[in-house]
Amino acid sequence: VQLQASGGGLVQPGGSLRLSCQPSGSIYASNVLGWYRQAPGKQRELVASITRGGVRNYADSVKGRFTISGDFTKNTVDLQMNSPRPEDTAVYYCNVRWTGPRSTVLADYWGQGTLVTVSS
Repeated sequence: VQLQASGGGLVQPGGSLRLSCQPSGSIYASNVLGWYRQAPGKQRELVASITRGGVRNYADSVKGRFTISGDFTKNTVDLQMNSPRPEDTAVYYCNVRWTGPRSTVLADYWGQGTLVTVSS
């Protein structure tokens, strides 16, 4: 099963963009949906995540600007990006994860990445 991300592209600073992600097939179980990003020369970092219980977690740099939403019945996850900044430019990867006790990763699915470029 692969995740298919879409919605990336060129956006002006202060604009908006919505990323979407869906699986190519059925995923047995999941309890965390997330978006990560990797800028040139930098490590991949967590942008936002949401748990099956509805708890959302955001990187400090995107709080108040980005919103994550997900559907655990379909294992789809979206990222609404408002007021993006040039420093948000990166390849964005979606993630579907199943964790067990003590956050042990039992299953981990990744999208192929979608490029977001924030520039005027």
